[in-house]
Amino acid sequence: MNGQMSGPGSGPAGVPAAIALSPILSARYRASDLERIRLAAPGTRLVGVSPEGIADDDLGDVEVLLRGWLPAEVFDRLIARCPGLRWVHSASAGVERVLTPGALARGLTITNARGVFSRPIAEYVMMMVLAISRRLPGLLELQRERTWQPLEGLEMREVTVGIVGLGSIGRAVGALASAFGCRVLATRRRLERPDEGVWTGGDAALTDARPIEMAGGPGALPHLLGESDFVVLALPLTADTESFFGGAAFAQMKTGAWLINVARGRLVDERALERALREGRIGGAALDTFREEPLSPDSPLWSLPNVIITPHTAWSSARALDRSVELFCENLVRFRDGRPLLNVVDPAVGY
Repeated sequence: MNGQMSGPGSGPAGVPAAIALSPILSARYRASDLERIRLAAPGTRLVGVSPEGIADDDLGDVEVLLRGWLPAEVFDRLIARCPGLRWVHSASAGVERVLTPGALARGLTITNARGVFSRPIAEYVMMMVLAISRRLPGLLELQRERTWQPLEGLEMREVTVGIVGLGSIGRAVGALASAFGCRVLATRRRLERPDEGVWTGGDAALTDARPIEMAGGPGALPHLLGESDFVVLALPLTADTESFFGGAAFAQMKTGAWLINVARGRLVDERALERALREGRIGGAALDTFREEPLSPDSPLWSLPNVIITPHTAWSSARALDRSVELFCENLVRFRDGRPLLNVVDPAVGY
C-alpha cells in the first residue's frame, strides 16, 4: 500500500465510501473478484446493481460505479440516484453509452477498458486473415461436397493489412500481423496522441515485431484502402465516425480485399456493404459487430457466400474477466492514493 493515502473518497483513508457494481461481460462477480475489489479499497461498501438498474442496497453514498452492460437510459437513471458519484469505470472500451447527457452534465470522470480486450480481438483478426488467405471457407465447402480439389493460398508475407484506427486494439492487430510477416499500414485520427495513462497490464500489451507503416491521418484513408488486402476497422464510435465507412470507401478498396469489423457496427453503412458484396466490388467481409444486435434473422448478410458472421465474440476469452477486474482494481488503488487514473476518457473526442 502507498503510505501517502490522500484520495478523494469519503471512506476510510480516502477510499470510496461505497462502490456500485453492475454485471460485466454478461457474468456474475465471482467471490475472488469481490475480494480483490475489497483489498484495493479496504473499508468500502459494495452495492450490486442489476442490468435493469435495481440496486440491492442504498446508493446514497456511492462514489464509484463499475459499469457493465447497462442501457444508456438505465445508466442515466442510476447515476441520478447517486448524488455523491465521482467516477464511472466502463467495463467496455467503447463509451458511447456512457457519455450520456446525464454523465456529461455531472462532469463525471469516465475511464474505460482500453487494453483489456486487445489481445483476443487481435487473435480473432489474425484467425480471419489466415483463414481467408489459406482458403479455409472454400476447403470446408469442398469437404462437405467430398471433393478433392487443392486450393492455392497466400503466404502472410504477400498480404497487406490496413488498420483504420491505431488505438490499443489496432496496435495489437498490427503487432500480430507484422509478427506473421504481413505488411501493415495504419491511419489514426490523432497522429500525436500520447499513450501515457493507458493501461498495458496483464498480457494485453504487445510489442511490434516489425514497424507499422503510418499512412497518416484520416486523409490517408484512400491510400490505405487501395493498398490493403484486409481492412480492419478498429475505430471508436463517435458522432464523427458513425456511418463513415460507406459506398465511397468500398469503391476505393482494392479488388478482392476483405473488410474485417471488430469495432462497432454503426461505423459501417450496411446497405452500401451489401451492395459492394453482391456486386463483387470487394472480396468479402468478416463481421463481428452490427448496427443492431443480435443481427436479425432476416438480414441479407446471413446468406451472402462471401460473408463470415460471428456474434460479437471477438473480445471473448477466459482471461477477459480477470483483466477487467485487474484494471478496475489498479484504478481503485490510484483513486485511493490520489494518483491520476488510467484510461481517462476525453468527452470532447468520445474516447
